[in-house]
Amino acid sequence: MAAEHDPLAVALFSEVFMADQLARNRISRALPKGMEISHFSVLNHLAHINDERSPAQLADAFHVTRGAMTNTLSKLEWAGHVHIRPDWDDARRKFVSISPAGRAACDAALAAITPIVGEVVRSIGADKVRAVLPILRELRLRLGSE
Repeated sequence: MAAEHDPLAVALFSEVFMADQLARNRISRALPKGMEISHFSVLNHLAHINDERSPAQLADAFHVTRGAMTNTLSKLEWAGHVHIRPDWDDARRKFVSISPAGRAACDAALAAITPIVGEVVRSIGADKVRAVLPILRELRLRLGSE
């Protein structure tokens, strides 16, 4: 027996998926040449925590495979945006930190995307955005706990 479709759930996820796709498309086009959303996301995360993380910790934080994170980190290291060093206590592990060039790249990306996201917030209205944030945060937390 097939489960009945919940129209509210289908509508919610359809909107979330479409908004995600449209946002990623717009942001991708605005990012500096050669930078991908995954690169910006990792740089922004490292800039905000202002500390080293292992590739495994980063993979967990972004809910991606370790292989996917290794690929992203390799590209960021090649561009000079991150430093990757061995763990002095366990040579099998590595630690990643943002470089000064990475901070500059992150700042350039933020400068490029801020007008886009700012305009979206202004056109929707700050009060509506503030009202929906707790719902989106709860949705993220529930989906992330599985």
